[in-house]
Amino acid sequence: MPSVAEGVKLGIQECQHQFRGRRWNCTTIDDSLAIFGPVLDKATRESAFVHAIASAGVAFAVTRSCAEGTSTICGCDSHHKGPPGEGWKWGGCSEDADFGVLVSREFADARENRPDARSAMNKHNNEAGRTTILDHMHLKCKCHGLSGSCEVKTCWWAQPDFRAIGDFLKDKYDSASEMVVEKHRESRGWVETLRAKYALFKPPTERDLVYYENSPNFCEPNPETGSFGTRDRTCNVTSHGIDGCDLLCCGRGHNTRTEKRKEKCHCIFHWCCYVSCQECIRIYDVHTCKALGKVKCVAGQIH
Repeated sequence: MPSVAEGVKLGIQECQHQFRGRRWNCTTIDDSLAIFGPVLDKATRESAFVHAIASAGVAFAVTRSCAEGTSTICGCDSHHKGPPGEGWKWGGCSEDADFGVLVSREFADARENRPDARSAMNKHNNEAGRTTILDHMHLKCKCHGLSGSCEVKTCWWAQPDFRAIGDFLKDKYDSASEMVVEKHRESRGWVETLRAKYALFKPPTERDLVYYENSPNFCEPNPETGSFGTRDRTCNVTSHGIDGCDLLCCGRGHNTRTEKRKEKCHCIFHWCCYVSCQECIRIYDVHTCKALGKVKCVAGQIH
């Protein structure tokens, strides 16, 4: 369970990194069991990403814990995938991602047993996150020999840096497939399934994220949708992307203030071996989104 909790925390941190320049920036609520608030109540792209990154985080953390020996019920992967290659042999501790995925599946999918569209969506996105871990496993090697020569090279299976998982799933968020809900009767009663909304597009694979409800614009605070708005958010005045002041501030404009920051500067390396630095004060322009302008009437005129 400590590894599961660490995986969820890892997923939240990665979500906040990936969406740091978006109107919805993966804000969490400290005093609520629903840490994302009502945002996840809707079957949106944001819900799809959170389920995928959290499931991937749990699989990643459990797998890493096993390889590090901090868990007593698992260890290294002894089922190597294929014979060793030319010039190297199996060694080290191959990370057992299959075990991590198994634990993540039992944890994240435990509540997704309802015959409705939302459970189908959550299970699909959970699995997409876990599949990303398996797809990004790679060989990691180390050379052994005198003076750093590579007389013997041992290799093992390793997970990538979790940032690579976040980058990949963020791309899947941007290209997520919109679905429609279909109802049909089975022996157990009415069952809801998902079908791609646009038949001309390639249907989603198990590695794609899916959703079936549109997202709010997240421009203004809204307790019902969980939007905190973008008031006072820092924006990039030189960017034409979503992190730029025009888009992030939703056309409301932005304020600019100057900010003094103490930074290390004029650093010198001394042999051997330390670095000395001076402290400099630098002045930066900080741009933040304005609040929604108020409309007032004075003497028949609107201001």
